[in-house]
Amino acid sequence: MAESTRLVDLVSDRIGRALTEQRTRLAAISPDLAPFSDFSRDLLAGGKRFRALFCYWGWQSVAGRSGSFDPLAAGSRQTTAEAVVTAAAALEVFHAAALVHDDIMDRSDTRRGRPAAHRRFERLHAEHGWIGDSAAYGTNSALLMGDLLLSLSDSVFDEALALLEPGRARLVRQEFHAMRLDVTAGQYLDIHEETAWPTVDEADLLVRAQRVIVFKSAKYSVEAPLAIGGLIAGADDRQLEGLRAFGLPLGVAYQLRDDLLGVFGDPEVTGKPAGDDLREGKRTVLIATARKALPTGARQLVDELLGDPELDEDQITMLRATLTESGAVAAVERSIERHVARAKAALAAAPLTPSAREQLVALADTVAQRVA
Repeated sequence: MAESTRLVDLVSDRIGRALTEQRTRLAAISPDLAPFSDFSRDLLAGGKRFRALFCYWGWQSVAGRSGSFDPLAAGSRQTTAEAVVTAAAALEVFHAAALVHDDIMDRSDTRRGRPAAHRRFERLHAEHGWIGDSAAYGTNSALLMGDLLLSLSDSVFDEALALLEPGRARLVRQEFHAMRLDVTAGQYLDIHEETAWPTVDEADLLVRAQRVIVFKSAKYSVEAPLAIGGLIAGADDRQLEGLRAFGLPLGVAYQLRDDLLGVFGDPEVTGKPAGDDLREGKRTVLIATARKALPTGARQLVDELLGDPELDEDQITMLRATLTESGAVAAVERSIERHVARAKAALAAAPLTPSAREQLVALADTVAQRVA
């Protein structure tokens, strides 16, 4: 636990330095660019740092340790230790960029208890009385903020690669690129399913929802950070295979929990409005599972209401009850348990450092049982 806490502190410090460097460059261009820096810093001040933790423990599961260990202490592994901290910071910045863009696509009003970036820019426009449409200004500005965070993520990641020998750096970079492609593809499939589902064979809806989970979240939330950490440490094929076999099912469990929280989560804890996924019309595994079990009338009502941004609290309550009574919530909970069990079994069989395995098991329980 202390080691994870130390890692989070180091990653947060590295992110802070990167944001300060970016702020200096933006300020030299124009003081009007200050909101990019302010809003980015606010967004990156929050979060659970799961991607950073999986990256670090993926590294540690291969690098190994004995006794107390400080990731940046002097020693034979100092260079790769510094590289993994820097790469972990880059992953968190990339995640922030994805959140900014995701909130625009989902028309979300809040993120981590604050207004989403596009809403903050929208408010900025309205408060200053600038001409034109405030909503359009907010969307356009937030798109650029997300792009700036993507650029910053690349810059920080390049610093991590510079600490590695060229062959290893090439493998790590390939994994990072693959992660970015996967999550972008998954994001598109997510918004595609929200509009294309009526034209899809009913029997295919659940499989398609599961594919969205894998590529939008599971790979980039858990599997890729683990693999990046392992590759920085010089993982061989068996170690990398073990990390992937653990990471993918755990990543699926992570997103299944997220889907439940998107419908049933406490706004005071999640930082997002109650039932937000219902208003956004997310065609999740939860929805696909419920539709298979519901009678025709109830299924049609769900289809009619899902995706209505004006859903009131009574309608949200009714939809929640319908999903629960269909058995879909219990089915998704069982699926989470199965995926976590599969992940732990793969981890137990992998040729990885025992102490790191213990930490990864604890992380698995944390992400699968979280309430935010």
